[in-house]
Order: sequence, then structure tokens, then C-alpha cells
Amino acid sequence: MYLGIDLGTSAVKVCVLDLDGRVAATASAPLAVAHPFEGASEQDCRWWWAATREALESIDPVVRAGVRAIGLSGQMHGAVLLDEDHLPVRPVMLWNDARAAPECDDMLTAEPRAGEIAGALPMAGFAAPKLLWLSRHEPRNHARIASVLLPKDYLGFRLHGRFVTDPSDAAGTSWFDERHRRWSESLCAASATEVGWLPEVRDGTAVAGTLLPDPAAQLGLPAGVPVSVGGGDAAAGAVGIGAVSGGDGFISLGTSGQLFVTTTDYRPNLASRIHAYAHTLPDHWFQMAAMLNGARPIAWLADLLRRPIPELLAEAEAAPPGPLFLPYLTGERTPHGDTCIRAGFAGLGETTSQGSLMRSVVEAVAFSFADAIDAFSAAGSAPDALLAIGGGTRSDFLLQTISDVTGCRIGRTRGADIGPALGAARMARVAVGDGTRADVMTKPAVERWFEPCADTMQAERPRLEAYRALYRALKSVQAAMRVH
Repeated sequence: MYLGIDLGTSAVKVCVLDLDGRVAATASAPLAVAHPFEGASEQDCRWWWAATREALESIDPVVRAGVRAIGLSGQMHGAVLLDEDHLPVRPVMLWNDARAAPECDDMLTAEPRAGEIAGALPMAGFAAPKLLWLSRHEPRNHARIASVLLPKDYLGFRLHGRFVTDPSDAAGTSWFDERHRRWSESLCAASATEVGWLPEVRDGTAVAGTLLPDPAAQLGLPAGVPVSVGGGDAAAGAVGIGAVSGGDGFISLGTSGQLFVTTTDYRPNLASRIHAYAHTLPDHWFQMAAMLNGARPIAWLADLLRRPIPELLAEAEAAPPGPLFLPYLTGERTPHGDTCIRAGFAGLGETTSQGSLMRSVVEAVAFSFADAIDAFSAAGSAPDALLAIGGGTRSDFLLQTISDVTGCRIGRTRGADIGPALGAARMARVAVGDGTRADVMTKPAVERWFEPCADTMQAERPRLEAYRALYRALKSVQAAMRVH
């Protein structure tokens, strides 16, 4: 058995593969996010360990006892700060934390080549600007830092006791030299970071260490089994869906959203706000449009209305087109690079129903992928067919809407909702020599293709243009609100 652990934003998911690479068991445990002030998004890293224990408790003890390797995946960009005793200095500032926006400009001033080196311009959610912010606003906490880890690598430390990361997670920090796959001294200097705080970088299928006796007992797993390095959630998702060769692509519909294409060389394109990152696999990179608000607005509206998501989605599918929705609950990266923009409805009326609100939210998620594909087109590569992973793939309506709006065929595979946990388990299998990359990291069969409807595409075009105009209008309104 091979265990994959995926540390997401809203849940820890675990996946167990049998010796033939088939999914034998899955489980998850929820996570909360704290927002201590506007623009802040945090989690206590100790919650992650508790959720991992909870998720694994749902797996049959016999299955757990048969685990022979563990792989890791996790949310990217979070800064886990540990002191000399390896204890957390403060809560973890997450990928969608916006407080360090001013520090991004200061990093660029200090190192004008930051975007070219790191594959993307500094953004508030990345780890490096957060460390610069911390040095200015929490200098006592900054002075206590002895080690910095990415979220999945903190789980790795709890499992095997070592400080190790992979190229794909390192890529999302704004400290990593993507072309040469090493920490950049100039980017660290520009962000009040010591290179010595950062973990060793190994490929995702390398063994980081072996499971220590105490965590093994807590998790009900065999002590001494190898733990592979794993990958950031985007790259691990690519491994899970077989996007491991040049040109392979997919979309991810989790809390955040991504449009991901594997490349065999490093292709930064800062003008299009496409991230160019090192893959977790050697000699590969990827281009990615990163949206901070993937399927999250769907869950947000359901929570707000206190209604089950499937029930609201059924009403949405039956509702006619209604209001427009801007889905930027926590700002947006691709294509805007705007940490300040927030969400909003436009065109509400007396006849607006809860179903029509949800239809507008689903439509807005699809529009964000249309913007992502346009960004890829501007960078010279527009996909016409993509596989899909993440919890959002459970909705036929969402996938069909994305296909209709973007003009892309969207394929849903078996286990698409498992996503990065599957990729983590696959990397664990390769790490212990129970198969090669070519044998293990295959593309799963597509259970259903969602084909774009030409008539719907034509009908949605004016609404897409109105959605883009709404961003410009709401941006000016919110700017005026901040002034006053």
C-alpha cells in the first residue's frame, strides 16, 4: 500500500493505493481558516497534524498496517516559521493572505530581476514578501526564526524529522531560482530572509526520511517506512492525472483554481501573469494560471445561505441567466495581480432567487478560467482540451459551464476529486522503486468529456465582456471607498 497525504486549505485528504496502483481507500478531515483582520488568512500548523490524524483514523487499521511508503502534497506559498526548538513562531500566513502587498513592490525595487528569477512577479501570498512584512511589523517574531518550511514540508518534518522540500513547492516562494533549481541569495536578501533558514531541495520522488516511531504510533502506521518528498498541490495534481510530459495540461477546481501545462523548459511570461515554475520532477517545469478563487465561491455562497451545495446547484442549473458575480473573495492573481479587489453581485432584482445567485457564481468561476485561457493565448499557448481535478469536478453543471464559456473540451477522470493526494501516493510508490515514472504516472481513463456548445458560447460572450467590465467598474468603486 502507498499512502498519499494532501494538506489542503479546507481539508486534509488521504489516499491509499494498492500494489497495482488502484485506489484502495480515501478519507478527509476538515480544516478551518482564521481571518484576524481584513486581508489576513491564517492557520495554526498544529491543526494540520490533528486533521491528518483524524483523516487516517477513518482508514481501516489493516490497510494502514500495510502501508510501505508515504508521499506528501500540500497548499503552496504558506510560510511555516519555526524557532530553535522547532516550535511554531506564529500562525501560518496562507497563500491567500494579502497583507504583504506593499512588500512586493519593495522586493522588486531591491531586485528588479525578481520575476525573471522566480518565474512570477512577487505577490502578497508568496512566502518571501511575508517574511519582509514580518521583519517590519512583527520584528520580535522575525528575530525568533530558525527555520522556514512550506506547509506539506511541516507535515514531513513531523513524520521524519528533517527539513526537506521539492522544486515545485520551493518555486512558489519567490526565493527560488527556477532555471537553476536552487535558492536565490539575491531574492532572500531582498526579503529579509536567511538562506540558511530554508530547507534542502530534492526531487519529489526522492526519499526525504523514514517515519519516526512516535508519529507512527499516533497515525497507526508502520514505523520506518520511507517518506517521499512529494510536491506542491499543483504539481502533485499533475502527477496524479499524468501531466508529466511536455504539453500535458489540466485544470484544478479546489479552493483555488489553476490552469496547468507541463513544459520541458523554463518559460517565464511576466506580462501575462502566468507563473513559470519548476516541476516536482527533474528536467521539467510548468506554466500555470493561478486563480485565488477556484470552486471556493460556490461553497461560500452555500455557507452564506445555509443550503446544501448539491441542492443549490440543481436550482442554479434550472434558473435563467441573472445577475453577474465577480468571484474575487480574496483578490486575484491571474490575470489581474490585484490583492485589493473583492467580490460582488451586480444586477440584483425582485425576482432574483437563491438558485440564480448560484448560477451567477458558477458562471463567474467559468469566466475566471476564460481569463486564464486568454492569458495563455497571450503567452503563445492556448489549450483546446483539458482534464480536470479537484472537488469541483463532482458538479456536471460546473464542468459543462466551463467548457461552454472557454470553448475547451473538459475531461473528468475516475478519482478526479482525489487530485493531489493521488499524485502524492504515486510519488511514494516510485520513491521505493515499485515502478518507474512511466509505469506509475499514467493518465487515467476519461469517464466523461464535456463538449462546448456553440450556441451557449455565443450567448455567454456578452456576459463575459460585461463580467470583465464589472471588474474595472468595481475596482474604481472600491478605490473610492478606500479613499473615504
